[in-house]
Amino acid sequence: MAHILLVDDEANILSSLKRTLNAKDEFDGTSPNYTIHTFTDARAALLASETQEYQLVISDYRMPDLDGVAFLTDFRYRQPDCVRIILSGMTDLAGLVLAINDVEIYRFLSKPWHDFELRSTVGGALRFQKLCVENQRLADELRLIRSQSKEKDDELKRLEDAMPGITRVNWGPDGSVMIDEV
Repeated sequence: MAHILLVDDEANILSSLKRTLNAKDEFDGTSPNYTIHTFTDARAALLASETQEYQLVISDYRMPDLDGVAFLTDFRYRQPDCVRIILSGMTDLAGLVLAINDVEIYRFLSKPWHDFELRSTVGGALRFQKLCVENQRLADELRLIRSQSKEKDDELKRLEDAMPGITRVNWGPDGSVMIDEV
């Protein structure tokens, strides 16, 4: 089950976001497969990130004490695999560029949001995060296989250098192993 972190200094916004995201799917009636954690204080959310792994974080852009870009910058170092989304009622172009370039946000959503857009963005972000984690796992597995293969190749080369011909097999036309007469 995925964990979503919502950070906004306005409790009523968090309540509305949570209600929208927890709504059953209007097409098939299924409930979402994630839990939602909400914080009105960005520093408290950062503390929570030390004990809970999140797959998605949605942060307000303008908050007192710690704005969304600063929060997500710090959060990104704590949980680099977590997908980041900024939600804001204001479109500050310089701040948006900073969020995209420095924080690598997945998406920028405006307030007020459209429920369908919010839910589909969250669904897409969670699928994206899952694919990124799976790609990393497969890349790690491939590196391990290549490392093991190189070790085997090095051992075969060492054996061939020590005893020329030991690594070659002469196959007969019927698939049998041909042994050279000495």
